[in-house]
Amino acid sequence: MFTLACVDGFRYPGLDEIYVTDIIPLVTGPATISSDQQLCFFNPVNLRVGPVKSIQTSHGNITCAKPIDAGGSVVCTAGENGSISIWDLRQDSAEVARLTDNQVPILSLACSSGSFSLVAGTELQQSQSSILIWDVRSTPAPRQTYNEVHSDDVTELNFHPSNPNILLSGSTDGLVNVCDTRITDEDEVIIQTFNHGASIHRAAFLNDTEVFALSHDERFALYNMAEEHEKGSATTDFGDMREVLDCHYVAGVSVKANGAGAVIGAGTHGRQMFELVHLSKGENWSLDKTNSVGLVGAHSSEIVRAFCFYDEAQMVFSVGEDGYIKAWKSNA
Repeated sequence: MFTLACVDGFRYPGLDEIYVTDIIPLVTGPATISSDQQLCFFNPVNLRVGPVKSIQTSHGNITCAKPIDAGGSVVCTAGENGSISIWDLRQDSAEVARLTDNQVPILSLACSSGSFSLVAGTELQQSQSSILIWDVRSTPAPRQTYNEVHSDDVTELNFHPSNPNILLSGSTDGLVNVCDTRITDEDEVIIQTFNHGASIHRAAFLNDTEVFALSHDERFALYNMAEEHEKGSATTDFGDMREVLDCHYVAGVSVKANGAGAVIGAGTHGRQMFELVHLSKGENWSLDKTNSVGLVGAHSSEIVRAFCFYDEAQMVFSVGEDGYIKAWKSNA
């Protein structure tokens, strides 16, 4: 294992315990959302001074955030009261739009600048969960609503890497669906379904045809949309990652650019270690456990909630339930 050292960090102040729940890698630096309902933006080379900009959101409880544009100057947030806020960080009054047409808690977001789409996935309420699609150029009402794509909470949304009309969704119903958002008929919108058989925690495209799915009970498998593969069946099933990686939990999966695989972030409480393991494809997909990267000390015994990379700076950032954002780098 190759190890990185913590070279910088910032702990959220306050009398109440604050969880930092997610990290969003923007071109200008990492952004975070936290249990004190803030959206914060950091200078990647000077975390210790605190956020360069902090926004107090009003979603009841903020659950997710995603950038709308590639530069990260426009970010959207959502939460339990069903509202979505769009923030333009170039303006003094950052909130440029607020979508309140939906009142059901939002659990997931996806944005596509290519199709001008903002998509939200809702919690199951009154036997219905929805995928709502807005055109960010037009009215505050959704241009499309799908109420039958999933039968439980919609926990994950991600667009296709090269086709901005193709949307992947994951749910606690155990399904990962791939939809063509140009289709309005719910009987026709799903173009592929993968039955993971367990509640979906994370799912996304690895490349133009392959998809990963990670369940809340840490089961990990890969699927392929290509015609030559059996529809709906896993092409590679890694099983329970707690056994495969000798860990207690998997925080997430970060897909590398240009189809170059992904990095799996796995945490272990007792050893105070967070491990980054590369998923790469040769003749077959495999986990390179020998050359894993360890964040020594991690977030103490607290859970690491998310991580991200800045490859050019050769830095890793992580956030956790200890209220910290931390920067990691090699000592070599």
